[in-house]
Amino acid sequence: VLQSKMAFYKGAASEGSRAMRLLKQRERKQEEIERKKKEIEESEAQRVAKVTHINAKFSSHYDAVEAQLKSETVGLVTLYEMKSKQETLVKEREKDLAKKRAEAAVQERKEEKKERRERARKQAQMSKLSFGVDEEEDEEEEGSDEEEMEQPVFKKKKLGKNPDVDTSFLPDRDREEEENRLREELRQEWEGKQEKIKNEEIEITFSYWDGSGHRRTVKMKKGNSIQQFLQRCLEMLRKDFTELRSATVEQLMYIKEDLIIPHHYTFYDFIVTKARGKSGPLFSFDVHEDVRLVNDATVEKDESHAGKVVLRSWYERNKHIFPASRWEPYDPEKKWDKYTVK
Repeated sequence: VLQSKMAFYKGAASEGSRAMRLLKQRERKQEEIERKKKEIEESEAQRVAKVTHINAKFSSHYDAVEAQLKSETVGLVTLYEMKSKQETLVKEREKDLAKKRAEAAVQERKEEKKERRERARKQAQMSKLSFGVDEEEDEEEEGSDEEEMEQPVFKKKKLGKNPDVDTSFLPDRDREEEENRLREELRQEWEGKQEKIKNEEIEITFSYWDGSGHRRTVKMKKGNSIQQFLQRCLEMLRKDFTELRSATVEQLMYIKEDLIIPHHYTFYDFIVTKARGKSGPLFSFDVHEDVRLVNDATVEKDESHAGKVVLRSWYERNKHIFPASRWEPYDPEKKWDKYTVK
């Protein structure tokens, strides 16, 4: 192109060379502009791909949390319970992801160690090899090299372990892997036993309390929550009590051993921890007569009493009167070693 253009140029030779130099500079600048433009497009494409990947990860993470939340919050739940359940699921999901990342990092470190050992082994083999001298060296040097090659190579003996010394405190990869395997087996076995316990059925005797007791019995699983239990009670009691026909499970309270039990707890929680209330064990659901009502005693026996199902509106109207005056919210940090009546 330059030559075709210069063929029509009629100026001096210096002007022609200057024009050619300017044309070359212009072409170089144009190439530089095209190269930078291409680099910008590639970096932008990489950034978009990275953002898309991150968004996909977060969307799949929260989609899984949302699906699990829908499956575990069946029926009517309060806003507080929904938020607490959502926070719990998000934390559990993040723990699982962190665990997977940690396992991937451990696997990556193992692969790196394996590669390093392989490289070290190859380098050790290479170091044992001997190379011939160049053909340009004289015969005298070749002879001396051959004599050196004929000399036997003695390997240094490595010091072995003393079998009489206890080395159990030293790090051992095989032993650690075996311990981790056994620990995982025990964890799975324990989880299987706990799941079996949660699926066991128990017969729960309760009393609908509106100033007097109306005793009923219902069968539930140990893994069921108090909310599920109250829903079953509500379905059973609606046909006999008009005030319950328009009530919801959020308007009911469960009182066990003078403690107001929150809806999100399960019977399994109290059975496993052997929790105790103010007037008896929370983990036992067999029924004994309340000595306060029968014998007017001041000290309670170590026996379980029928839990009370109460409308929250009735409790608000009568919380200054016995027995509602004695009820208080359940606090897992508070211990009731002795059952006494104030």
